Amino acid sequence: MTAKTSGGTLYLLPTGLGESALAHVLPAGSREIAHRLSHFIAENPKSARAFLKQIEYPRPINTASISVLDKDTPAAAIPELLAPLLAGTDVALVSEAGCPAVADPGALLVRAAHEAGIRVVPLIGPSAILLALMASGLNGQNFAFHGYLPIEKTRRAWHVRDLEQRSRRDDATQIFIETPYRNDAALQAVLAECSPQTLLCIATDITQPGEQIMTRSIADWRRNTPALDKRPSVFLLYCAKGTRRTI
Repeated sequence: MTAKTSGGTLYLLPTGLGESALAHVLPAGSREIAHRLSHFIAENPKSARAFLKQIEYPRPINTASISVLDKDTPAAAIPELLAPLLAGTDVALVSEAGCPAVADPGALLVRAAHEAGIRVVPLIGPSAILLALMASGLNGQNFAFHGYLPIEKTRRAWHVRDLEQRSRRDDATQIFIETPYRNDAALQAVLAECSPQTLLCIATDITQPGEQIMTRSIADWRRNTPALDKRPSVFLLYCAKGTRRTI
């Protein structure tokens, strides 16, 4: 085991899930920690600066150091991102939306921080995945998150059938997300491939003024299919153990 260094602390700082006010989703304690930091790591510096403005960052925002960690960041770049921490500076990892390192490229940095003996502190804030699960009424004792569905139509259909089978076999809620402009295609795949009695929760625009969270059977969704294009959504699929598959 690597011994704890005398370096800084890596804070995992959630952001909002949209453009609405952060006061009701980001606790004062998380904001206070962000206010005293001068180093941040984010997917997109522009959106990170917008977030700092939202939380009323007390210093000129252009004085904050914001390094980039996105899906294209190579593993070889991680030591440079860790350097301020190893030198004793506290740093916040900021997600593009919601919690860092969950459905987010930040996990690579967090793992490297543990390997280097750097203290990692998760801060409280919104997680679309957990908020959707809480509000779904589906099995919250046993669940799995699968990220994004495949883009190719045949593979996507197979993946949806596999998720339904896993839910039935393991009595577990299966959770996935999609790029907002592909939401409708993902929903059509679920409605086409799953049994009528299977339950589907669609959680859309979580924490936003237009928030909608509804759990219905596939049969009900087929009769009343919502338009989800460009609306951030989380999908939760649940088929009770022992339920027979029908179409």
